[in-house]
Amino acid sequence: MAGCGAGGEVRGPVTTTHGESETGILRCFGQMLRLLRTSRGLTRAELGARLSYGEDMVASVELGRRIPKPEFIERADAVLEAGGLLAVMKEEVARARYPAFFRDAAKLEEEAVELHVYASKAVPGLLQTEEYARAVCEMWLPLMDAEIVNQRVSSRLARQAIFDRQPLPTISFVIEEHVLRRPLGGWSLMRGQLEEILLRAQHRNVVVQVMPVGCVEHAALDGPFTLYETQKGQRLAYVEARNDSRLFTERRSVREYEEQYGILRAQALTPRESLGLLETMLGEL
Repeated sequence: MAGCGAGGEVRGPVTTTHGESETGILRCFGQMLRLLRTSRGLTRAELGARLSYGEDMVASVELGRRIPKPEFIERADAVLEAGGLLAVMKEEVARARYPAFFRDAAKLEEEAVELHVYASKAVPGLLQTEEYARAVCEMWLPLMDAEIVNQRVSSRLARQAIFDRQPLPTISFVIEEHVLRRPLGGWSLMRGQLEEILLRAQHRNVVVQVMPVGCVEHAALDGPFTLYETQKGQRLAYVEARNDSRLFTERRSVREYEEQYGILRAQALTPRESLGLLETMLGEL
C-alpha cells in the first residue's frame, strides 16, 4: 500500500495522464537488461536468438515499451548470468500491466476469496470482452498511446483468470441496466459483450444481477465500488475515480459499503430475472 490516512483509508498513487508512472519500472528493467547484455558483448539480435525471441522484442523491452512475460525474464536472467538480478523484478514488472492507481486493488483481486462489484459506468473489467475493453481504452481522453492501450487490454483480460482459480472464489456483480444498454463500440460489439456476461453468469461461483432503470430506490448513488475478502478474513472496499483510487480498511468504512451492496442486491432484479433480461436484450439486437 502506498500510505495510510485518517480513518483507515489507504490511498493509492496517482498516475499521469499518459501513463508515465506505470512505465517507470519497465524503463528500469529495460536499462538493466541492456547493461547486462552489453557487458556480455551481445547484440540485441544475439540475445533474442538465445532467448527464442526476436530482436524487435528485445529492443522493445530495453526501451520500456513492452512488458516481458515471466518466462522472458527467467531466460534472460539465466542467459546473462544475472544471478537473480532480473528474476527478482518479475513480480513488479508483472504489476506494471496495471495503471498505478489500480495496482493495490489488482493484487487484492488475485488473492480474494470473495469479490463483489457494483458497476454504474461501464461493464466491469472482469466481464469485458477484448473488443469491449479495447473500445473503452481507445476512447479514453486524453488519448493513450497504442502501446499503453494494448497493455491495458492485455492486463484486463489477464485478470479474468480469477474465474478458473482454485479454490473457486465467490464473485458477484450488480450492474446498472443503462450500462448494458449503452452500445460502446457499436451494437455488434455489444452483442458479444452481453453474450460474455451470460456465459460468465453460468459459472456456479458467479452471480450477476441487473439494477433496472425503473427502480425507484437506490442505495449507492455515490458510484461504483468493489468489496474484497482476503484469505485471512480481512474485508476491504475499493473506490475508484478518474486516475485515483482509495482502498478502505477501517471496519466502519468498509461496513458502510457492505451495507450499500447488500441493499443494492435486494433492490436489483434477482439473478434469474437478470439473466432473463439479458436474454431479452440479446433478442432485440
